[in-house]
Amino acid sequence: MADIIEGISPTRMELLKLGRRIVLAEKGYKLLKEKRDALVSEFLDVVQRVHDSRARASEKLAMAFKDLLTAQAVMGSDAVWQVSQVTGQDIRIDIDTMNIMGVKVPMITPQDVKRSMIDRGYGFADTSTMVDDAARNFEEAIEDVIKLAEVQQSVENLANEVIKTKRRVNALEYIVIPRLTATATHIRMRLAEMERENFTRLKKIKAAIEAGKKAETA
Repeated sequence: MADIIEGISPTRMELLKLGRRIVLAEKGYKLLKEKRDALVSEFLDVVQRVHDSRARASEKLAMAFKDLLTAQAVMGSDAVWQVSQVTGQDIRIDIDTMNIMGVKVPMITPQDVKRSMIDRGYGFADTSTMVDDAARNFEEAIEDVIKLAEVQQSVENLANEVIKTKRRVNALEYIVIPRLTATATHIRMRLAEMERENFTRLKKIKAAIEAGKKAETA
């Protein structure tokens, strides 16, 4: 049996207060349980997005490095290195947040990562098409890596909220509600006991009064 709450007087008023607290606790438990289940469902969806984003990024990086190695074989490592010196790029991103079941998660949007061959800054005559393919795949991989960072952080935020909500659900289910219920039961038993004691006391008083009346008339 759960422990009772200490310091509560065994009165009908306290019993009514406990009844209201139990109703509120049970409603809170139901709402939190629904929130927990919804969060878990959302969490699993985002986990799948993490898996998909990681797979896309890995695939694009693998293709980019394959094209880079091919370009090095065709043009020579020094020539490819020289091309890389003129293709530097600052990656700009916009960061915002969105709300999922009360949880803030990031929204990360890359700006102008993909470029045309002209924008990359190297000439066409002295380069292999493999350089273009490698550059394009690296740029697409960067976008995928940025998206991966977004969904990975979303997973962490959702996981933390799932854990917190689960703890609150467990606290209500296994500690708060059982203690309130046990305390209410204890007060009911104590009130019933007090009623029996009062009834017995009244019977004794009545019997004493009747005995006194008989003694007066004897």
